[in-house]
Amino acid sequence: MGAPFEWMALDSLGPFPVTTKGNRYVQVLMDYFTKWPEAIPIPDQEASTVAEELVRSWISCYGVPMILHSDQGTNFNSALFTELCKLLGILKTRTTALHPEHDGLVERFNRTILNHPSSFVSRNQTDSDTHLPLFLLAYRSTEHEVTRLTPAEMLFGPTL
Repeated sequence: MGAPFEWMALDSLGPFPVTTKGNRYVQVLMDYFTKWPEAIPIPDQEASTVAEELVRSWISCYGVPMILHSDQGTNFNSALFTELCKLLGILKTRTTALHPEHDGLVERFNRTILNHPSSFVSRNQTDSDTHLPLFLLAYRSTEHEVTRLTPAEMLFGPTL
């Protein structure tokens, strides 16, 4: 993990109450080098949804990662997802069974999302997906404890 977007983490949060836009989950993607996150509202955790959002929201913007790390969710280990990684030349790695906490970077980010007051004040909130862009702006503009830089500075130089 010596350069931006070589190695990334993938996870899902939810289920949450269905939002007015029809979403119940949040797909989380994070770059290990810059700590740059994406949090994408999605309606379900089907392998086809996860694969489509990976391509649409990450690969089309940042390129194909060398390594993609996830937990052992069936959506991340499906034949469809495996074939996508094979076609794109992505090395797919995963946490050990029953120990998703071994992917500390993305798990800490997930806790940050869940504990952020304006994003998910209660699990009954039906507009939580509309708060994610501003949450991401704040996170990307906050100094990371390990790098001592913001994810935006790691990626672009100046902060957002």
